[in-house]
Amino acid sequence: MINLEVPKKFEQLVDQAHQAAAEFFRPNSRKYDHAEHTYPKELDMLAALLDGLSASGGGAGASGVRADTSKEKGNRNGSNLSLLLGTIEMCWGDVGLLLTMPRQGLGNAAIASVANDEQLERYKGKWAAMAITEPDTGSDSGAIRTTAVKDGDYYVLNGEKIFVTSGERADCVVVWATLDRSLGKAAIKSFVVDRGTPGFELVRLEHKLGIRASDTAHFRLENVRVHKDNLLGSPEVSAEQGFAGVMQTFDNTRPLVAAMAVGVARAALEETRRILSEAGVEIDYDRPANTQSAAAATFLQLEADWEAAYLLSLEAAWMADNRKPNSLQASMAKAKAGRSGSDVTLRCVELAGSIGYSENSLLEKWARDSKILDIFEGTQQIQQLIVARRLLNKSSADLK
Repeated sequence: MINLEVPKKFEQLVDQAHQAAAEFFRPNSRKYDHAEHTYPKELDMLAALLDGLSASGGGAGASGVRADTSKEKGNRNGSNLSLLLGTIEMCWGDVGLLLTMPRQGLGNAAIASVANDEQLERYKGKWAAMAITEPDTGSDSGAIRTTAVKDGDYYVLNGEKIFVTSGERADCVVVWATLDRSLGKAAIKSFVVDRGTPGFELVRLEHKLGIRASDTAHFRLENVRVHKDNLLGSPEVSAEQGFAGVMQTFDNTRPLVAAMAVGVARAALEETRRILSEAGVEIDYDRPANTQSAAAATFLQLEADWEAAYLLSLEAAWMADNRKPNSLQASMAKAKAGRSGSDVTLRCVELAGSIGYSENSLLEKWARDSKILDIFEGTQQIQQLIVARRLLNKSSADLK
């Protein structure tokens, strides 16, 4: 049975993550928001520390989602829950800085999840970005147009990829491409493309509303030759396993995006509570909300919304650690936390008045940063479709 308290064995991890957020992320948050596309070199030391903690089994990192073959029974609190808790604390400090942490992104998670032993060794210590979205293919990942054509021991990739997080800074990029568009989702595979490979061109970096510390790249692939050993997973096209194998990473990373939203929303709530307290607004948990001031009643509503997102995120990560199918819960957590993160941070700006809208507080920045968390790794609308399919036991074709 799930226990909704932070496990004692993770208390030190949570404390370390909070210290990093408080001592580096929060103080530098505004600096790198203003200096968009400037890499925070101070992150290198922190990333090295996280690499060491992950290697020792004691810290956060780009954990894999490989099948657990152990015979252990009973409740398990493992890497998914520890990474989620650490992510919440780090995003309490700054979402953009967490997203630009070396070797902690979705590309690394994909490699850790499905790479073979040789690939794991070859890309050990490398920073991997993930390239999925295309100019004509957003939420429908199955409609990818980037092609991969077999040519001897190589695949030749052609296409465009946009909104690649850490694309400029990464050592390599995990690129989704189709072996045969006529076969649909089953033919989609992922390839590790090393930066500097001929034909792999960085077109531009995007200027964004929020998460400005994180670079977001647009790539063009023109006859990019990738060795067959760089294909992640099986080269065979299987209607049963093909796309499902590529997508399985999301069941474990979507709760992490939910955790990001939970972290930044908690930061906004704490700052708003402080501002309201200084203004003489009392928040009383022993009285009904409708008997208190409008500001206090709104704050209580936002806090309850945050609590629901937090608990859903814990559940999704706990299920992954305990070898339980969590696709439904992962999408529920992502949908709830993504929407709640935006709602909470924007309402906190409103409650704080002119203070919330100015650069004297980080509230306006958190409101900007949180919006992307309702969009990437599956938009709000896509998550709702996934939840509907799971609850109704319907395919995407059935719900058209």
